[in-house]
Amino acid sequence: MARMDADEIRRIYLQFMVERGHVVIPRAPLIPHNDPTTLFTGSGMQPLLPYLLGQDHPDGHRLTDSQTCLRVQDIDEVGDNRHTTFFEMLGNWSLGDYFKTEQLAQFWEFLTERVGLDPNRIYVSCFSGDPANGIGKDTESAAIWTELFATAGISADQVDLGTEERGGEVGSQGARIAFYSKKNWWCRGGKAENMPVGEPGGPDSEVFYLYPAIEHDPAYGRHCHQNCDCGRFIELGNSVFMEYKKAETGFEPLPRRNVDYGGGLARIAAASIDSPTCTGSTCCGPSSTSCRNCPASPTRPTPLLCGSSPTTCAVRPSLRSTG
Repeated sequence: MARMDADEIRRIYLQFMVERGHVVIPRAPLIPHNDPTTLFTGSGMQPLLPYLLGQDHPDGHRLTDSQTCLRVQDIDEVGDNRHTTFFEMLGNWSLGDYFKTEQLAQFWEFLTERVGLDPNRIYVSCFSGDPANGIGKDTESAAIWTELFATAGISADQVDLGTEERGGEVGSQGARIAFYSKKNWWCRGGKAENMPVGEPGGPDSEVFYLYPAIEHDPAYGRHCHQNCDCGRFIELGNSVFMEYKKAETGFEPLPRRNVDYGGGLARIAAASIDSPTCTGSTCCGPSSTSCRNCPASPTRPTPLLCGSSPTTCAVRPSLRSTG
């Protein structure tokens, strides 16, 4: 497995996306402009919200970037081996262009061929459906993953867990593909019931990397599964198939089906050096780059991702554990 630092992974990712017809767009400021709904940019898709709702983007239908984010809704989880308040997210979007088949295949190729991760340690999750709102189980994504695993000579059993609580009771039983309900629905508010009218969302498919040397902690359930919080599985990225908008009652289709992918740069960088904690990656470790050389550019580190000490970088202390 190749050992890469975060700068190299960012460069390779953006180049990989450009090869597939994507345009690299400038990253948005951490404090958003003209968006009263939030204090900080909390996800890569946030600056693209008008275009996910149907407006045409001036750079076309295939976009990519590397966006710095600050998120506090899961602040209680900061301090484990993967969560931080501040992180950098690799992103690509299809605005009414390609959909599930191309997205899942290109993410698989990036992780296994460009970054060099071991495909035998990759596990995924898919949406188990929302019958109350007439949204079905995402068997299409599961079938695509099954084919990708089979091409690598890996069997891909499936298990329908529904909830994280049930996952802790029965475990994933070695299945490569686990189905969850609310956990595999993505929107900015976290849950479908919290979405305001007009907000976009959709089912998603997450990719996890297994660290087999870490023992399961039964404090998080009798058995381990993809979304277990014991730290054996770390989510590397999430492909959201954003095709719905919250309506007064239920959901209605968006004008076009979109892909909204976000992947944690620190987590992928940690996986590339086989580190089970993101503090072992170059996103959080020493670097020869100083703050004054870290402009907010998709191709260069930002002050929050450089290796400066808390005494020379005023924002550095916000990095706690992993991201």
